[in-house]
Amino acid sequence: MSKTIKTILILVAVTLVGYLLYSKIFKNDAQDPAISGGGPMAQKVAVDVYVVSPSAFQNKISTTGTVLPNEEVELRSEVAGKVTNIQFTEGSRVRKGQLLLTVNAQEMQAQLQKLQSNQKLYRDMEQRQRTLLEKDYISRQEYDQVSNQLATATADIQALKASLAKAYIRAPFDGVIGLRQVSEGSYVSANTPIAQIVDISPVKVEFSIPGRYSQMVKKGDKITFTSEGSPTEYEATIYATQPIIDPATRTMQVRAIYDNKNEEVKPGAFVKVNLGLKEVEEAILIPTESIIPEATGHKVFLAKGGKAVPQMIKIGQRSETMIQVLEGLAPGDTIIQSGVLQARPGADLTIRKVKNGK
Repeated sequence: MSKTIKTILILVAVTLVGYLLYSKIFKNDAQDPAISGGGPMAQKVAVDVYVVSPSAFQNKISTTGTVLPNEEVELRSEVAGKVTNIQFTEGSRVRKGQLLLTVNAQEMQAQLQKLQSNQKLYRDMEQRQRTLLEKDYISRQEYDQVSNQLATATADIQALKASLAKAYIRAPFDGVIGLRQVSEGSYVSANTPIAQIVDISPVKVEFSIPGRYSQMVKKGDKITFTSEGSPTEYEATIYATQPIIDPATRTMQVRAIYDNKNEEVKPGAFVKVNLGLKEVEEAILIPTESIIPEATGHKVFLAKGGKAVPQMIKIGQRSETMIQVLEGLAPGDTIIQSGVLQARPGADLTIRKVKNGK
């Protein structure tokens, strides 16, 4: 055998041995999950679980609202004229009927004096004509003419007094008067704002609730609310609801009243409202982090036989940490609470901690 042939045979033998060794190593590596990177199905997922049990739960509505004054009006003059007297201080309390401002009424007062003089004259004439009529010295027609003049004068006086009263602007209710928009000597008309009066003790809290709860809310129910920028919680009482549900928003407007004796809650403030509804004695509650939102609803993973089993659920109300489950779970079910994002259907589980819902 030549030297060349021997060399070729040696190379072929070395190549064959190398191929066999490589194949064995590659096959073993492929079978080892730690090396092959087989994914979550090839490894156990470490999770914390939560055992479902029924507990008492009060259904609550959390929403936002606005504070309204009990009463509010913008003062305007019903007659045109020059402001002759201002009798209020900005930001002060006023009482119902208190005189606040006077518009020049000298011309109307002069007309009133003239009409009153005419009325006296017609009254004297009517009395004389009545005496003459009783003695048949004049006809009934002559008496009626004077009587009508007296009635007309009396009606004109009443009309002018009504107009003259409009020159004196008075507070329509007890409240606080705001910033003045006119000065003495200003000319005002019906379009001229003078000042704003608001009654802020009590105040109203207006908010909306989903229409599906409209039958659960009634007059006398209590709410709690907090004003923006303040941690203080206040309690108010529902006194009225809108009789219809808004077809655009599918919500119903509700108003509650708060006494606001210290006037700490200001109208116009943004508030957060909590309204407690009927308490459910045996509700299914689970931690919010155990729920996976999906396009078709919500899902959790059950821990059954050491494996992850997906389960669709229907949710209800929620608190800060818990959420009510209306359908899909039963007492005694064990759900994955922590590690839910690593779980896959059928994945093997290693349970680290068990928490009971009771």
